[in-house]
Amino acid sequence: MLFGDKLLTVIFYASLAVFVLGTIYKVYGWFKAKVGAQAPDAAPGERMGAAFKGVVGMIFSKKLFTFLEALFLDVILGRRQFQVDKLRWIMHSMILWGFTLLVIFHAFGKLVNPWFVGEYYSTLNPFWVLRDVFAVMVFAGIILAIVRRVAKKSPRLSSSPMDIYAIIIVAVIMCSGVLYQAAQMTSYSLFVEMVEYWAGLDMYDDEEDVQAIEAFWVANYGLVSPNIEEPDPDMVEMGIDANDSYCASCHTASPKAFLSYGFAKMLSPMAGVLDGSRKALKYFHLLACFLGLAYLPFSKMFHLISTPISLIASRVMDENSLPENIATRQAMELDACVHCCTCSNTCSAMMASVTSGNKLVLPSEKMQSLKKLANGGELNADELEAVSYGVYMCTNCNRCTAVCPSGIILKDLWMSVRESLIQKQKAQPMVLTPLSFFRGYNRARIAPETYGAPAQKAQEAVAGKFEQLAAKDVSIDITQASSAKANPMFAYCFGCQTCTTVCPVVGGFENPEEELGLVPHQIMCSLAMGLEEMASGSKMIWDCLTCYQCQEHCPQKVPVADILYDLKNLAAARVLPEKQAESRKTK
Repeated sequence: MLFGDKLLTVIFYASLAVFVLGTIYKVYGWFKAKVGAQAPDAAPGERMGAAFKGVVGMIFSKKLFTFLEALFLDVILGRRQFQVDKLRWIMHSMILWGFTLLVIFHAFGKLVNPWFVGEYYSTLNPFWVLRDVFAVMVFAGIILAIVRRVAKKSPRLSSSPMDIYAIIIVAVIMCSGVLYQAAQMTSYSLFVEMVEYWAGLDMYDDEEDVQAIEAFWVANYGLVSPNIEEPDPDMVEMGIDANDSYCASCHTASPKAFLSYGFAKMLSPMAGVLDGSRKALKYFHLLACFLGLAYLPFSKMFHLISTPISLIASRVMDENSLPENIATRQAMELDACVHCCTCSNTCSAMMASVTSGNKLVLPSEKMQSLKKLANGGELNADELEAVSYGVYMCTNCNRCTAVCPSGIILKDLWMSVRESLIQKQKAQPMVLTPLSFFRGYNRARIAPETYGAPAQKAQEAVAGKFEQLAAKDVSIDITQASSAKANPMFAYCFGCQTCTTVCPVVGGFENPEEELGLVPHQIMCSLAMGLEEMASGSKMIWDCLTCYQCQEHCPQKVPVADILYDLKNLAAARVLPEKQAESRKTK
């Protein structure tokens, strides 16, 4: 019987069943979830078939060597973490390998260790000392994790409830385990049980040997006896031979387990209380382990499964992989994120999160919202606006992908989600900015019938009431001109068209007025007449590269580039209150 207790054995198997079913549910979700508008409409069964085909194809190709390299260097040794953050690599390695080795050689010691030593006793070396070595590794990793997140908080490193849970559950398991082991070292009732059951001595018939062993254990093994306050040196001397005869064959000296022995000596004044609480401590320790096991698929700890798969998938897959497999990989990557915030520390758009107050600009903060969307959840209007802004502010610099220790291809993830979000929204002014260049570069990956709609909606929104720009076959009416709105700044412009001539955007079209609406010198003329809405409705202000060629070449020193930049912000500012008003109505 596992754990020597029927109830604990039943709870363990129940926890194991929850873990297995939860893992199956989460993995099935990878084949069901749809990340972005461009994900193929394939049933989970089709995506499973594609995944099987991909695995078989990898095994019988040169990618098998890439797989083995990724398994050894990235998964086992943590190469990516070491390259990015050596302190985090030490922390992660300490916790991962310390806890893993404890599970293998301690939790499942009765099943595993006989393969190495034949007859196994947990109280003999090397297991007696190794258990404490592994525990020290885990404690060192936990301390580093706390220092990293609290005492020496890295820039833009935030802690979610799951981050805190992960640290707490590991700390509770480890602390309760060490406390239980210390209670066993000081326990007099356990000593009596050992003498009678394992040594085969009778407490009365073999009183002399029992007293000698008791004195020896009080002096050297951390035992706290109600019969002995200060052991007699002669009895301790006699206990050496008795201990060698009855105990040494199955029990290494307690001081070898330095961590547990240290706690036992420190807690010796409470030995009586601990002795009476041994069973409660055992239950608490094991129930904490079972809780961690059962909840693992639904917590951050699931990255123990998803992150190794992500690290390998990012190495063996490329852009030519089956679309179904790319969709599955992107769904899996949402679970592989460990919220380490390494990507946020290198994000080129991170200052936008400070100026806008929108933390979803940061890559690590977007992942939870994207996971909710991918699994079919709905975001309210404010959440949708915030995550859309965060995704669209991405400059596609690829820094986040380069440093992600989980191997997540974040740039492709943003591209997939961005298209889905802008199709849902009524108007997104940033579609008209240079931030859309990457979208245009990947136009082949976007359905032709949906590619132009977001830009058209945004252009109509920023044009305000001046809708004539959208209708290319309608002549523009300038009767709306108002001298009150006219700005004397533009009085210096005499329409020489130099700004239009040197503009690289204008030069990129055979018929620029048809494509751009108004070209730079026409925008200046519109503003001089007070037609601000007409000017702000031009596509030219959104295609402007801010290269300052127009401004540098203007013979009258009109700040053309600065004016176009201001118009862009004024137009976007007009759309934003309208979107906020719509958001309030939907609440």
